[in-house]
Amino acid sequence: MNALHLAGPATIRAREGLTAVFFGGVVPASVEEEKLAEEIGRTLAQAGYSLQHGGYNGLMEAAARGAGSQGALVTAVTLIGKHDEWGAFNPHATTSVHLPDLGTRLNHYLEHADLVVAMGGGVGTLHELTAALYYATAIRPVPVCLAGAAALRLLDFLREEKWLYETPTRPLGFLATTETADAFRTHLATLGTNPIGGA
Repeated sequence: MNALHLAGPATIRAREGLTAVFFGGVVPASVEEEKLAEEIGRTLAQAGYSLQHGGYNGLMEAAARGAGSQGALVTAVTLIGKHDEWGAFNPHATTSVHLPDLGTRLNHYLEHADLVVAMGGGVGTLHELTAALYYATAIRPVPVCLAGAAALRLLDFLREEKWLYETPTRPLGFLATTETADAFRTHLATLGTNPIGGA
């Protein structure tokens, strides 16, 4: 069963506009990273993006709070049968999508993404990030931005250990990094404004 629930005046704009997917953990690495997530959400909304995220707390909630403060559509994407176990959505989620399995959930995120933003987190966030990196190298070069010190340390490790490297057939031009909200705003301004995700 695939249930999509949309409500509110932002629905039409979200269907026609840009979609940012945010991956981040439930336990922020620091107060600074939580503040950065909120600023990223706010900046995305101001640039006309709707936000898709896991729907729960921590960095996800911070990004949703920032996006919601600007009136953006904030969609929680979760698994059928896990919502009760994982708890209530954060109060900033305005719509939800309930999908049958992890693969379908990841595909939903990536097929709808005009931009992926990833911050630090646990193994779930790591799974989402590595799927996004693979998708952007092998399927469609959706822009991926790693933000915050925790994500940048992970990227350094992946590059150093050759888990992530560039080749002529798999360029990494889609990948960007940012450590501050101002740097993220600058990066966002360099991206095109035409939706590239699925409808």
